[in-house]
Amino acid sequence: MVDPGDNIDEVLEIVGRHGLTVKAIVITHAHIDHIGGAQKLKQATGAPVYMNTNDTALQKMMDVQAGWLGMPTPEAVAIDVAAREGDTVMVGSTGFHILHTPGHTPGSISLWIPSENKIIAGDTLFRESIGRTDLPGGDFRQIQQSIRGKLLTLPDDAVVIPGHGENTTIGWEKRFNSFVRG
Repeated sequence: MVDPGDNIDEVLEIVGRHGLTVKAIVITHAHIDHIGGAQKLKQATGAPVYMNTNDTALQKMMDVQAGWLGMPTPEAVAIDVAAREGDTVMVGSTGFHILHTPGHTPGSISLWIPSENKIIAGDTLFRESIGRTDLPGGDFRQIQQSIRGKLLTLPDDAVVIPGHGENTTIGWEKRFNSFVRG
């Protein structure tokens, strides 16, 4: 499970309906909409939580983030495994390779799945856009470096699964994403 922000009861219903088992909970970055449900999911499944430790300070600001949105502060989750550049999370026989892609947040990561030619980009790269860099820890230059240096080096036909919005491909973004072209 990647980025359990909310609606954990619905997630668990889908998992149960399909006879699935949650083996890992991976947080691409510590914004509330990507980590807010992690503790509830961890309690329900026992799955370990992976997150890059560069987002620890942001994770400790859940009360502030909840205040921005006018919502209750979610229960804090303990991180079981530090998600670092070059590490691989194995789920069955599928490897999810961790790429540290800072810029949206200091600890943003993306998950490259070469066997499926897919990249889970969190909020680093969107269809014809990029993640916000105006929130605490954001850095416009750094997100551009992450995208150009790590994501745009992937095959043009690699499918990008963003944290919000519709899927895209690396090739499409090279051609049409004005934030990263040139």
